Amino acid sequence: MEWSDRHALIFATSAELFAAKGIAGTSVRDIAEGVGILSGSIYHYFDSKDAIADAIITRYLQDLEQRYEAVLQLPEPERLSALVQQSLKASEANPHASEIYQNNAAYLKNLSSYPLIREAAQVSRQVWLQIIDDGVAAGRFRSDLPAEMLYGLLRDAVWLSQRWFVPTEHRDRGVFADQLVSVFLDGIGAHAAVPAGAAQA
Repeated sequence: MEWSDRHALIFATSAELFAAKGIAGTSVRDIAEGVGILSGSIYHYFDSKDAIADAIITRYLQDLEQRYEAVLQLPEPERLSALVQQSLKASEANPHASEIYQNNAAYLKNLSSYPLIREAAQVSRQVWLQIIDDGVAAGRFRSDLPAEMLYGLLRDAVWLSQRWFVPTEHRDRGVFADQLVSVFLDGIGAHAAVPAGAAQA
């Protein structure tokens, strides 16, 4: 189905509302008021509120999966930084989607596409774990720390940063990604300082 400008406006308005109020806490009337149309008009564009939520999440996860596939083609030393960068870029390209995904886990189980959402989440998790395991095998990451723990810490640092990080002229998402990875690999001691934007070896 080809989307109109009204589709895009409903989509963007819903994403903002779902992030602020939760999917369950947002009504079709809320969305319609945000768009400036009657509630019944929403159904000319989407079958239901859940269909909108479904579209937001699946589009985000598909974008993320494509980005992660590209990261796996890079040389091993570049992958972790690139993984963080692409995660941040996917969130930028799909406003509010990562927050909706993280904060509405229980509700997502009601969506018709939940099996696909769950599968995409598992693929994402496996990419993170593979990159961590490859880094351990290459001797760049510590082998005494469980990969699952490192994955959880890194993943949460990336996703939760979306709530407060605001790119600036001198500190865009690429610089921020390098700094985030440096904190995990090098620590926060003064000896670990690296020039802004420097890629991690």
